[in-house]
Amino acid sequence: MSSAAENGDAAPGKQNEEKTYKKTASSAIKGAIQLGIGYTVGNLTSKPERDVLMQDFYVVESVFLPSEGSNLTPAHHYPDFRFKTYAPLAFRYFRELFGIKPDDYLYSICSEPLIELSNPGASGSLFFVTSDDEFIIKTVQHKEAEFLQKLLPGYYMNLNQNPRTLLPKFYGLYCMQSGGINIRIVVMNNVLPRFMKMHFTYDLKGSTYKRRASRKEREKSNPTFKDLDFLQDMHEGLYFDTETYNALMKTLQRDCRVLESFKIMDYSLLLGIHILDHSLKEKEEETSQNVPDAKRSGMQKVLYSTAMESIQGPGKSADGIITENPDTMGGIPAKSHKGEKLLLFMGIIDILQSYRLMKKLEHSWKALVYDGDTVSVHRPSFYADRFLKFMNSRVFKKIQALKASPSKKRCNSIAALKATSQEIVSSISQEWKDEKRDLLTEGQSFSSLDEEALGSRHRPDLVPSTPSLFEAASLATTISSSSLYVNEHYPHDRTTLYSNSKGLPSSSTFTLEEGTIYLTAEPSALEMQDDNTSVLDVYL
Repeated sequence: MSSAAENGDAAPGKQNEEKTYKKTASSAIKGAIQLGIGYTVGNLTSKPERDVLMQDFYVVESVFLPSEGSNLTPAHHYPDFRFKTYAPLAFRYFRELFGIKPDDYLYSICSEPLIELSNPGASGSLFFVTSDDEFIIKTVQHKEAEFLQKLLPGYYMNLNQNPRTLLPKFYGLYCMQSGGINIRIVVMNNVLPRFMKMHFTYDLKGSTYKRRASRKEREKSNPTFKDLDFLQDMHEGLYFDTETYNALMKTLQRDCRVLESFKIMDYSLLLGIHILDHSLKEKEEETSQNVPDAKRSGMQKVLYSTAMESIQGPGKSADGIITENPDTMGGIPAKSHKGEKLLLFMGIIDILQSYRLMKKLEHSWKALVYDGDTVSVHRPSFYADRFLKFMNSRVFKKIQALKASPSKKRCNSIAALKATSQEIVSSISQEWKDEKRDLLTEGQSFSSLDEEALGSRHRPDLVPSTPSLFEAASLATTISSSSLYVNEHYPHDRTTLYSNSKGLPSSSTFTLEEGTIYLTAEPSALEMQDDNTSVLDVYL
């Protein structure tokens, strides 16, 4: 019983073949829905506002609408029917909680004909969407309607605690009786907007047993795929920024725990994927078909109804994944494994499945034939854990920040400093050799100097020693590697190099800032006296 029909596929090729539900034409069902809701909501406005009491969840109001009309009801061309409204005061509170005014609710449902959607599920339920794309109306079975009635007090408590949720938002439960047939319907939020084209739609349970779209489903213009199809198409998952990912997983975990507490299982995540890159091309080619967008871009009637609001997201573009665009319609920004920019629309559906006796028997039988952990029918606690694990590990993933750590930055700076210092020292040592060669030549012109004094290395006061090529190379190596001293406590990540090599005539300072090296030479009196001790300072 998948409500994945909310993908907006109205099945235009089958408009001439009117569908039936319990031997009742869909046109008669749509007309009865509009007449019944129009009467009950209008009648409810006359009742004063008050707090919701426990007995309000079990109240059922009924009105008879004959085809010829009455003092309270209008005439119509449908068969006579009785229309029942379940817990009218409780559902009025739910609508007020989501900011739905009675006039807006009536206008959305009753002003224009309802649009019938295709249903890819096996339940045979009918789906209708309002013309303004706000509400989905779905036929439900007797057991599901009964379970929703029992669920209402807990549902009321959960919405009071947190109205931002991916769980279905129910706005009304009704029943139409005609010719001995009961047709129960529920009004809820629309997960996938029709005016935003879904390039891919998935119904995900976290199960792998027979979780592949049928051949008949694949032939549709907007098919709804399943878990195995997702693993094949999006094998690396969908990527979010950290803030959005954390908000999404937190919402999913909270919602699954709520469903587990109510012993609910067999639910699905309806996921619609809109590719922004494709939509830009489609807008250029089909600008004439975007007229309904102006209708949808009006004032939003329902609070917390968009996907971004439901996960408590900030409602803004995340880390540059998408730019600010008023046409996103509340979609969650994401990226595919191919780098495509996406908008995601999602919601948990089919929560009216309780783990009753029939479900226990179904799971026991399937577990004997197949792997019990892969079938979709399972006990609620295991189902919730498997569902969350699948979403966390296979479907939704977090974009890893590509920012270098401070230690890596420091290492990169040191490596650059080494290469630069080697070049500087090599060039300066060459200058020193040239300068001291001149001094040596000048010293050799004095006839009073003894030849032994000229060759002696024990008389540096007579002749300055000239560093050999080996000493110059050793100097560069010493400064760039072994004599490198990194002072991490120095402000602004400035690194100092000290060298005790011989032969430096003065105290020289090199400053490396933003990839540029500045050289300043400051001779000191102390170094003039002792030429064997020199200091080379390089600041990064």
